[in-house]
Amino acid sequence: MISIPIKHPKPDFSEFIDVVEGRKKPSKVHNVEVIVDEEVKEFIIKNYFNEKYYSSVGININSLGDVSNILNMQDYKKAKENYYRMYVKFHYGMGYSIVPDHDFIINLEGFNTISQKKEDTAKLSRGERSWISEGRGLIKNWNDFENFKWNKIEYLLVDYEKHLEFMKKILLDGMKIATVGAMFYQVFSWLLGFEGLFYLVNDDLPLVKVVIDKMAGYTYRMYEIAAANESVGILWHGDDLGFKTATMLSPEILRQLVFPWFKKYSEIAHRNNKKFWIHCCGYKDEIMNDFIDYIKIDALHSFEDSCCMVTEYKKRYGDKIGIIGGVDVDKLCRFDESRLRSYIKGILNSCMEGGRFALGSGNSITNFVPVSNYLIMLDEASRWK
Repeated sequence: MISIPIKHPKPDFSEFIDVVEGRKKPSKVHNVEVIVDEEVKEFIIKNYFNEKYYSSVGININSLGDVSNILNMQDYKKAKENYYRMYVKFHYGMGYSIVPDHDFIINLEGFNTISQKKEDTAKLSRGERSWISEGRGLIKNWNDFENFKWNKIEYLLVDYEKHLEFMKKILLDGMKIATVGAMFYQVFSWLLGFEGLFYLVNDDLPLVKVVIDKMAGYTYRMYEIAAANESVGILWHGDDLGFKTATMLSPEILRQLVFPWFKKYSEIAHRNNKKFWIHCCGYKDEIMNDFIDYIKIDALHSFEDSCCMVTEYKKRYGDKIGIIGGVDVDKLCRFDESRLRSYIKGILNSCMEGGRFALGSGNSITNFVPVSNYLIMLDEASRWK
């Protein structure tokens, strides 16, 4: 089994990108994850790294009065710096060249007051788990839109710029940050809510558009900050657009309201010599041409065997874009060691040829993925020749 932490990991972002973009034949498997749940990181840091774990922190939205609050939050700053030093060291010790950064969208979740809390039954439980409410969101009408505390997002932008300056100081040689953003996720999960979004698309499309534009505009400004920072190599946009058999909104509505923003995000990345990746769960066959030809993504992430197997997507699109991840999370959770190793070998045998591929989970390393299976995936990657 692979030794964790890896003694001499030698991260190499430039080589990683050359492989994912097909300019270099892979000499090894490059690994990447957009999320490793905190409970998994804590277990590995304590039991494999034998080091202290520092908890993730976020801004209390309700405490913000003006921008000076952020500039003077010394306890928050210290706790955040402790966490991110550990966070970078974790990704280095696990052999990653990319450090995904979710700081801005973590703080955005402070606005979400409608998610439900239920018992977390995972082996590495966090106590309570948040579940998105399927009903109406915080904005139900134009009056709600006008009264929403949009100005507080300005404070988060100030904080994020300072955060990236700190990350630049502590990032280790050979590593780059992938800034993770989202905007449609916030719209359907708590701004409008699932039902609210679906009703309003028919009842008041202009309201849907103005909510999307408002949230998307803040995300654009966050990406402007990230794209200007030399420690950032990728803008990794994470908006789930579909479920098992279809997109949540019709492709026509997505082309009207969502994809023009995705194109703007891609353009700001490319203007600054960064890469633009999309994380998109669910069925996406009908929008793949939009991703490739209109938005011009550099790589695609999020695959599940029930609707979009990574091996099939590599065959169909691997000559145009990078394919990221692909180990189905359900199988990563349920398979015993023998079946899991055989399954991962099959993915590597199918996807490594010609490059344009990096291995990881199909979605993320959740706290219900056995740590042993996570390490088996990394071990199989280290064994590939």
